[in-house]
Amino acid sequence: MAITAGAHFNHYEIIAPLGAGGMGEVYRARDMRLNREVAIKALPASFAQDADRLRRFEQEARATSALNHPNILTVYDIGDHEGAPYIVAELLEGEELSELIKQGAIAPRKAVGYARQIAEGLAAAHAKGVVHRDLKPENLFITNDGRVKILDFGLAKLRPQQFGGIDKDAPTQKRITDPGVIMGTVGYMSPEQVRGQETDHRSDIFAFGVILYEMLTGQRAFHGDSAIEVMNAILKEDPPDFGETKERISPQLEMIVRRCLEKQPERRFYSAHDLAFALDALSSGSFGSSSPRLQTTAVLPAVTGRMGAARWLGRERLIWLAATVLLALTTLVAAWAYFSRQQAERAALRFTIVPPERATNYGRAVISPDGRNLIFTASSEGKSQIWLRPLDGFTAHPLSGTEGSFNYFWSPDSRSIGFFAGGKLKKIDVAGGTPQTLCNIGSNVNTGGGSWGSDGVILYVAADLMYRVPATGGEPIPVIGGEPATAPGGYRQNSPMVRPYFLPDGRHFLHYAKASQEPGIYLASLDGKEERRLLTADSDGIYAASASGDASKGWLLFLREGALLAQPFDARRLTLTGDPFPVADQVEPWSFFVSDTGILIYQSRRIDEVTQLGWIDRAGKPLESIGASGPYQNHPRLAPDGKRVVVARMDARTRRQDLYVIDLTRGTESRLTFDPADDTLPIWSHDGNRIVWASNRTGTYQIYQKLASGVGQDELLLQSDVPLLPSSCSSDGKFLLYGRSDPKSGDDLWALPLEGDRKPFPFLQTPFWDTDAQFSPDGRWIAYRTNESGRSEVYVQTFPASGGRWQVSTNGGHHPQWRGDGKELFYCSTDGKLMAVDVKRGDAFEAGLPKTLFNLAEAKVYYADYAATADGRRFLFVRKLQEGSPSPFSVVVNWTAEAPH
Repeated sequence: MAITAGAHFNHYEIIAPLGAGGMGEVYRARDMRLNREVAIKALPASFAQDADRLRRFEQEARATSALNHPNILTVYDIGDHEGAPYIVAELLEGEELSELIKQGAIAPRKAVGYARQIAEGLAAAHAKGVVHRDLKPENLFITNDGRVKILDFGLAKLRPQQFGGIDKDAPTQKRITDPGVIMGTVGYMSPEQVRGQETDHRSDIFAFGVILYEMLTGQRAFHGDSAIEVMNAILKEDPPDFGETKERISPQLEMIVRRCLEKQPERRFYSAHDLAFALDALSSGSFGSSSPRLQTTAVLPAVTGRMGAARWLGRERLIWLAATVLLALTTLVAAWAYFSRQQAERAALRFTIVPPERATNYGRAVISPDGRNLIFTASSEGKSQIWLRPLDGFTAHPLSGTEGSFNYFWSPDSRSIGFFAGGKLKKIDVAGGTPQTLCNIGSNVNTGGGSWGSDGVILYVAADLMYRVPATGGEPIPVIGGEPATAPGGYRQNSPMVRPYFLPDGRHFLHYAKASQEPGIYLASLDGKEERRLLTADSDGIYAASASGDASKGWLLFLREGALLAQPFDARRLTLTGDPFPVADQVEPWSFFVSDTGILIYQSRRIDEVTQLGWIDRAGKPLESIGASGPYQNHPRLAPDGKRVVVARMDARTRRQDLYVIDLTRGTESRLTFDPADDTLPIWSHDGNRIVWASNRTGTYQIYQKLASGVGQDELLLQSDVPLLPSSCSSDGKFLLYGRSDPKSGDDLWALPLEGDRKPFPFLQTPFWDTDAQFSPDGRWIAYRTNESGRSEVYVQTFPASGGRWQVSTNGGHHPQWRGDGKELFYCSTDGKLMAVDVKRGDAFEAGLPKTLFNLAEAKVYYADYAATADGRRFLFVRKLQEGSPSPFSVVVNWTAEAPH
């Protein structure tokens, strides 16, 4: 491709060439729209001839453009010029790492500094599921101010691996120190890449080790006169010892390099996060081989894994470290003692596990049936996902592809995890890979957990009804729901249910029913022929087999008044056979699990976050608070006159939601609903006389209404066999907009006429999840969110739907709200900001560019739902007054040893 200065790639003007190689030519260019200089890599036109290759490149380029990290090259844009694709990225000033290595070994302190930045960049990419696959010195750039930038994420997918000779695509074949050692990118392949096996993020860690070795020694890690010989060396040989080089490298640094270069992926660092921590701890000390300080600090990562990004300085932190190591060693000894099974009789052994320091907002831990691994949810770098922690290890790592997951559970063979995310039931192999969708459940559907049976059936609760679906995926089939039970001792099947738990036969299961008269643990069967109440409890129950080896003899564990109790249970006869005994006190509901090998894990009761409604101005400044403080207040909505607000508040004891109306003028508060079921998602009628909301009091969420004064009875406004969730009333009082969550088709938007025949009709029916719909003040437009682009975005559609539709958000959005005059539209971005968009009034809808008002986290917003005043100057959010404090995970090995005999 002949490209000269002055040529234009769309709105980019070429200034001068910067370099060329097998993967294309790089140019300095100017972005004419934003008036900034950028770098453009023009890829060979032959790539455009392979549609699949180009599609994979574009997919990876889009994923890479989402990576926002100081150690990763920022990708601005992708495009096509005369049939050839190109990438637009930030313009860097400096040199490639390969140029530095050509000058000889890099000083250890500087090399570790570069390595730590590379590891942190890899960690950020891996956390988003992006793997480089072609890490090498030519893809690492050192800027003039000493920052490392990782280049060319995803381009490895474009280049076929060449095993018959040297990779001619790489412009980097250089002689380093040894005569005759010539090789290309094959020298940085992991053993699994050489074998053509499936690879994951650990291949990048191997390549990282090769690069670090090369930086420290000035020599290639694997030698050979041909690509075949180099590949054989990667598979069978270890790099020369550091002692054979002229550089003095500390044993701790050599240990880190060796661990990266393990032939088996599972023996390398679990993640780039752990690797970055090891290097960070090492960089806190000296780099000579005889440094006593280094002996103290740098050896810790190999023992404890990543425990935080702190630098270990001072006597107090060393004492803390010693205590942490002691706790870790105690945990390891406990696990070893259990797994070795050398004693027939063992006493119960108790210890606690603290989640990773870099993780926050962690959820309950679930132990695998074989007792070897824990999974829990936690947030890191603003993203919540499932983390995996081996019980006999010290580090946990997140599972890519599980973002936004909840209510997770293990397969019977401990190899897979089922979980809910994005309105779907999914599963993922813990060894790696991408999640598989099993069925749709709807994005606004309340889920109560799942259980994976021994016969390949998964039970799950959605909208308080029980469904079954094959573990391979398929159409969900209702198991319990609808008609009242007729069996003796039965209960209303439409009573709200939570967390099923399979018994060993794979046909019967336990679940908790929150029926208003007799809440407790019930026994049911897949064929629906047996349903009966077993006992009164305050949470769900799980079955634990005894240590005798007979799976039918065991215990039923449940909570009663905060105490975790275990009662003998015959799983063959399906009957309780003795009295309960206490196992632990002050246990958090739904937090206890047990393995088939006799390990119990639970969490003590946590301190709830204290929240309160409060005003925030457009600059993010907190103003006055309103109403009573307490845990879990959600979905505030202002009356049309702006003088009252309705909000859902959760009772700290029962965990059930009711509606409260607050008079903002008088400062008084009155309770609107009293039913023991959940009442939530309130909205006002157009005139402010009535309140409409959703309640699951009949088993699944339906739409109710009541006078805002509280006078009179709750009235069922609209019902269906699937969940219905109200969204907005038109200002003329003629229509109610609501969501219809069908497990088969997802979330659709419907309209209910409030006059005439009152026959509902669909407003939007798509294969995607369309929610959060809001009428504009004049009733002509509807703002809503949809995931049709692959992530949540805010759109505006004409009402009635006539084809006119516009995307408003540009980088993810949800919970749109209109200003009172319709001249502005607000929404929350997916990165936690309140955004505002100017709207031009007229015959056609026209929106401006979104602008940030304030950061939700900095304003201590608890829940990203809100109400805006008519003038758009203030916003009513639920704000955090006091942070909650989740407890560490308590582990009891051989918990039945304390049972009465």
